[in-house]
Amino acid sequence: MITGDASYIKKMNRSLILKEILKEGMLSRADVSKATALTRATVSGQVADLLDEELVVEKEIEYNLVGRKPIMLSVNAEAGYAIGIDLEFDQISFAISNLQGSLVQSETMKLQATSYPDILSLLIAQIKHYQEGFAASRYGIIGIVIAIHGLVSTDEVIHYIPSFDWHDVPLKNDLEKALGLEVKLENNANLSAFAERVFFHHETDDLLSVTLYSGIGMGMMINHSFFRGQDGFAGEIGHMIVVPGGQPCNCGNKGCWEKYASETSVFQILRANKPEAEITYEQIERWIKDKDPEVTSVMEQFMYYLSIGLNNIINIYNPEVVVLDSELLRIYPDSLRAIESNLNSRVSHYREIKLSTIGKKSCSLGACAIAIQNFLQVPVLNLPYKG
Repeated sequence: MITGDASYIKKMNRSLILKEILKEGMLSRADVSKATALTRATVSGQVADLLDEELVVEKEIEYNLVGRKPIMLSVNAEAGYAIGIDLEFDQISFAISNLQGSLVQSETMKLQATSYPDILSLLIAQIKHYQEGFAASRYGIIGIVIAIHGLVSTDEVIHYIPSFDWHDVPLKNDLEKALGLEVKLENNANLSAFAERVFFHHETDDLLSVTLYSGIGMGMMINHSFFRGQDGFAGEIGHMIVVPGGQPCNCGNKGCWEKYASETSVFQILRANKPEAEITYEQIERWIKDKDPEVTSVMEQFMYYLSIGLNNIINIYNPEVVVLDSELLRIYPDSLRAIESNLNSRVSHYREIKLSTIGKKSCSLGACAIAIQNFLQVPVLNLPYKG
């Protein structure tokens, strides 16, 4: 036997047990044994360790039949807390979740400055505040994951954030030195994709999440893992050219997808066409309900160009599920049917296209979920969505 085999197997069994308890919320020891195919003796030994570590708690449930009340196991939600941070172009959103993935606190701060020293100081101060606030729990803050709206390399160095004009910024190292905690950086679209799989699409191996707000980003889950590309920059799908020689883009090309099929593109057109109006989601929804011909035409064009890009990525990746995250699509009646009516290729194959239920919170929730997965060392994380 190779030295270390026993400890490795024990670690794998522990991960399997935690995975099943998290997925179901509550399980008896007998149910854990069935779900994992582990012997009852193995389960009992592992559960004893988890109880000692306060990662699992026991609870008797109401039972109307004769006999002992079943003792159920659940992950101790209050044993530790994860911090998910969404570093957006005009604000920073903070989310704190317990170990079951439920949000316990959230906060958004508008940015007054975008210089690296200013934002670094803000992050350090706020994270230290959360460290103090949750220090009474057994494990305190168990992980910090930050969503970056830009290019993050495989070694978690920020290569470029367009909205801040940051280049090659060592945010991870600077935060870890200041806080004494491990910090993880991840692309925002990847975290949105992770949240969609963790909280909703538990049986999906291959999922694409397309976010359509300020630009277009795509997170790719392939066999439960991120597809990153050679340097970690895969997913910049907004810069796929859909109109050769079209509108100039900041990336240096012309005719990029996000110039035609992002929410920003819709808002820009409506501001130009209706200069007297304040363009908000609520106003657009009113125009849609009133069947305003100008707004209807803009929305149809938006979905047409969106369909062109979706056709391309579906043919490239052949995903099970494509999740679209867009408030405009959520307020437009039958938007998915309108989009799918443009996907007519006989060679395009996918199982379903869905609108995101989580919306803009998917990024910070995905960040919390990554922290939970890393802390509990669960290979595949499935959590119930509690809104």
